[in-house]
Amino acid sequence: MKKKVLFVASECTPFVKTGGLADVIGSLPQALQHYTETDVRVILPLHQTIIANWEEQLEYVTSIDVSIGWRKQEAKLYQFCYKGIHYYFVGNDYYFARQDIYGYYDDGERYIFFCQAVSQLLPQLAFQADILHAHDWQAGLALAFAKISSPQSSMKTVFTIHNIKYQGIIPKDAYDDLFNLAPEHMGGLEWNGLLNCMKSGLFHADKITTVSPTYAAEIMTPYYGEGLYSLLAERQSDVVGIINGIDIDEYNPETDQHLIAPYEAAGTAKQQNKLALQRKLGLPVNREKPLYAIVSRLVEQKGLYLVKEILDEFLQEDVQFVVLGSGDAQFEQFFGQAAERNKEKLAVFIGFDEGLARQVYAASDFFVMPSLFEPCGLAQLIALQYKSAPIVRETGGLKDTVTPFNEHTGLGNGFSFTNYNAHDLLHTLKYALHTYYDTDQWSILMENIQQSTFSWKESADEYAKLYLSFGEALHTKKE
Repeated sequence: MKKKVLFVASECTPFVKTGGLADVIGSLPQALQHYTETDVRVILPLHQTIIANWEEQLEYVTSIDVSIGWRKQEAKLYQFCYKGIHYYFVGNDYYFARQDIYGYYDDGERYIFFCQAVSQLLPQLAFQADILHAHDWQAGLALAFAKISSPQSSMKTVFTIHNIKYQGIIPKDAYDDLFNLAPEHMGGLEWNGLLNCMKSGLFHADKITTVSPTYAAEIMTPYYGEGLYSLLAERQSDVVGIINGIDIDEYNPETDQHLIAPYEAAGTAKQQNKLALQRKLGLPVNREKPLYAIVSRLVEQKGLYLVKEILDEFLQEDVQFVVLGSGDAQFEQFFGQAAERNKEKLAVFIGFDEGLARQVYAASDFFVMPSLFEPCGLAQLIALQYKSAPIVRETGGLKDTVTPFNEHTGLGNGFSFTNYNAHDLLHTLKYALHTYYDTDQWSILMENIQQSTFSWKESADEYAKLYLSFGEALHTKKE
């Protein structure tokens, strides 16, 4: 018998996206329905960008009043089926008809409303979920409200941590102002004298997942646990790490329309993409020149302090480097100034352009991702799809997906280093360069990368097993 699962999340491709969370919510339901006997639906806030681009395709279902403290706010429910997945959207112009989906002073109140609306709408959906699966802090309170305000004894709950650093912290006095819950329920939300939406999800979930096995272990330690490690350690038996996949049809260099020359394996066609990118970015055109790339948010998490320390020294080598991204002003300024100093070797594009990002993946020989922490990471998986050798720090999902190349055994699909240290990064960049110029070793590495694939199938199977651990045996479809 199929398990019915309702995903609760704040963003989802193709409707609205700020980061990797949207990619997961867009891809995982598709994989679950394709590869396993799981029936998945998704419920999201009706953000302004969804209204702007999809309004004519949305079907109105119903509306309810949601109490937020002494106020009542209307929640309008819409639905739409896209690529075989049924999506619900919770509309309220006051909270969600805004330019951005995060970053407002009342974000806490906005997602309290959303989660309360979800819990109140559960009995009214034609789809009666066996499992309510909430993703990240914006959805964490849905589990609390579902268990406290709209209890259904047969419905189980799962909470997924995509990034424990962002927890949805709200002042404690908001409990009386916004929650409409009895005082005895505060303990499931309170943490260190504040209300914590992620803690609420962890407290009320029957099972907890995160997006890689290594990250699941890391967040139970003080260094990575962002203050919640003791709570997670107490629930260790309920925590499982399941590595993310990527949509290998979407990220496919054989069919990617953004590329000058489609290709299956590293070789002449891939080099044509390098030549095209060099021309486009004003770098000297040379197919033999090793090209390193960063496509990233320019923030501390991505290990950019390490890059700052050694970039000028590394650019003394006969290499080229491309950086694409935006973020903190200090990193944007640093890379801009570094490009001025190294015009023949470094090209920097501040901002984000999906087509250009795909061209960078396709053109690069190496993809640099020395993260301070990385719950899973999608960029290194995309790089592997485009036959660019990842250079990563061994943390979170980077450790789980990139095996360091060993020239003696011929094993490995990339390069890695352990300590968060700039000179360890520099050493690894240079070792990768040495491998590039060793034709035999490079061929072995490229063959290993050719065999690396991280589709959603294996991950979907793991999620299906988790859902069925609440009751029945797994029935996997034939491909």
